[in-house]
Amino acid sequence: QVQLVESGGGLVQPGGSLRLSCAGSGFIFRLYTMGWYRQAPGKQRELVAAVTTGGQTNYADSVKGRFTISRDNAKKSVYLQMSSLIPEDTAVYYCSALLTGMDPYWGQGTQVTVSS
Repeated sequence: QVQLVESGGGLVQPGGSLRLSCAGSGFIFRLYTMGWYRQAPGKQRELVAAVTTGGQTNYADSVKGRFTISRDNAKKSVYLQMSSLIPEDTAVYYCSALLTGMDPYWGQGTQVTVSS
């Protein structure tokens, strides 16, 4: 059974930092491109960052220079280090696992709220 379990969300003040973690199981983690998406109220889900099996990364323009995605295949985990957070980063953050040609797997999401 495939599982992606996110953790690390919460309430943080503007300018603060958070680190999200996602632990995968039930699939061959190292073969999948891993990504973080987010969905704010009333908006579509959008890609925040992704890391390929070879370690290449890409980021949404809105988070470049503030967020860093990384993966640890030995721990079957992917991380999102978020800094200089702004209220517009408030959303539910979802972890995803993608293998070319297949539907992605999704986690249940973790809430990130940036507010003073």
